[in-house]
Amino acid sequence: MNIVKVFLIFTFMLFISCSKDQIKKSVIQEKDLELQVLEAYKEGMDSLKQGDVLFAAKKFNEAENLFPQSKWAPKSSLMAAYSYYSQDYYEDAILELQRFLKVYPFYKNLDYAYYLMGLCFYEQIIDEKKDLQTIIQAKEYFLVLINNYPNTEYALDSEFKIDLINDTLASKEMYIGRYYFDKKKWIPAINRFRTVIDEYDTTIYTEEALHRLVEVYYLLGLKNEAKKYASLLGYNYQSSQWYEKSYAVFDKMYEKNKKRKIKKDKEKNNSILKKFKSLFN
Repeated sequence: MNIVKVFLIFTFMLFISCSKDQIKKSVIQEKDLELQVLEAYKEGMDSLKQGDVLFAAKKFNEAENLFPQSKWAPKSSLMAAYSYYSQDYYEDAILELQRFLKVYPFYKNLDYAYYLMGLCFYEQIIDEKKDLQTIIQAKEYFLVLINNYPNTEYALDSEFKIDLINDTLASKEMYIGRYYFDKKKWIPAINRFRTVIDEYDTTIYTEEALHRLVEVYYLLGLKNEAKKYASLLGYNYQSSQWYEKSYAVFDKMYEKNKKRKIKKDKEKNNSILKKFKSLFN
């Protein structure tokens, strides 16, 4: 056999032997890393159950960093975010979730990440007059969840929370609109009331917003516009107090007649009561 061929065969066999050793070492190292990951993850879970959320988040981050390619890495990142959230460390939870969405954009439980992000903003809402940005961000994440993951359990709760958010946003618009109305700043007032009707028409403030538009347009002498909104109010909310108020805008005698009728009914009831009592004298 040619000496060159012998040398090549020897070199090839040596290369295969080294490759097998490297693969073996790599597999052992990978298994060893996974054991470390599981140990750190378990420590994180134990700490979370005991209420030590900061140490729990630290252990979950450690589990992720030990083996970023592991299936446990994205789960550990989510658990770190949840640890912060569970004790109202909202800013830390949000930062963790923002990083998660950037690093794991195709993870199977993205719906939960968006839901948790929405909750982090939603639960910081205290005063609709001050927390507008927080309200808007909460709504944005809940909408992403509803639009992209409509058939999940989180989507149903997100819809409910968006209804509450819309009530809050409509309340803010009404508050500012009433302020402008009292100051006789008609155009800004109209804009605020129109926003309620155009963007938050399913909220409890729609009836009042329609009535306020009737008042404003009537005061401005734009009676056709006032009648348009009064008709809309009557068509949808004919039995409401706001429809009665709008009706009274056009019929000045309506309120007087109503008060007169209430007074007569009260006098009639008192008369009947007196007669009834006299039977026992």
